[in-house]
Amino acid sequence: MPQSEVHRLARVVVKHAREAFVDQDAIDAQWRDLNFTAPPDFGRAVEEHDRFLAVLEHSGAEIHRLPRGEHVGMDSIYVRDASVTCDRGLILCNMGKPLRAGEPAAQEAALRSLGLSGLSIAGAIRDPGRLEGGDVVWLADRAIAVGRGYRTNDEGIHQLRALLADEVDEFLVVPLPHWRGGADVFHLMSIVSPIDRDLAVVYSPLMPVPFREWLLDRGFRLVEVPDEEFATMGANVLALAPRTCLVLAGNPRTRAGLERAGAQVFEYEGQEISVKGGGGPTCLTRPLVRLI
Repeated sequence: MPQSEVHRLARVVVKHAREAFVDQDAIDAQWRDLNFTAPPDFGRAVEEHDRFLAVLEHSGAEIHRLPRGEHVGMDSIYVRDASVTCDRGLILCNMGKPLRAGEPAAQEAALRSLGLSGLSIAGAIRDPGRLEGGDVVWLADRAIAVGRGYRTNDEGIHQLRALLADEVDEFLVVPLPHWRGGADVFHLMSIVSPIDRDLAVVYSPLMPVPFREWLLDRGFRLVEVPDEEFATMGANVLALAPRTCLVLAGNPRTRAGLERAGAQVFEYEGQEISVKGGGGPTCLTRPLVRLI
């Protein structure tokens, strides 16, 4: 399996809104503490997630669904954050958001219970390290970028670097901006999403200059997200295959930029499952296998 964000998505983990949100009473009890902007409507969230999964199924990906679990809340719908993938398997994260602390262990237990062939645990981030999967982006097979922000700390990055010592030639640490503070949902993938080995969607106003220059120096064409589409997660885009991607509806200028770059673009409606919780299509998925 290539260490990649852009090769053809073959196997992916999700957690349906039905299992993550449970019911409207659970939503009403949790959404403020988890910093959702508003309480999702449970029925509409279930419908949105059904349609989201239909796009993944149409792409040919094999979908593995996590069950409802104990010691996790609504944020567990954003399955990417609890783990990182590499050639040797999964690296379990250690969440920077305290209310999400139970998610890595729950994800590991659920995946083991599914009996997935070839699944192995390559390591785990331990206290005092903090690392969330939304801050980790493979830019090439042996090049990885890690966002240093409020959810991922220096010790977490140090441990990840050690775990990937044999898999990585270039390990980029990308300082993230304060932006709206530690309570906000802000990861590295809030500002960059690779779509192909030479194409990425970016929100440049919040990108560190050295990181943006690194992408340009290595031949990346950058699709720029306009200011008005940053809040609707225009920069958070899931590659289904090289130059085939899934975006949150409501970002027409970003979609047009992708299409001008030769990408095939699919959309999903995500007001309940994405906008209110600040998690786009990459957040809703944990790719396990991508194939060349």
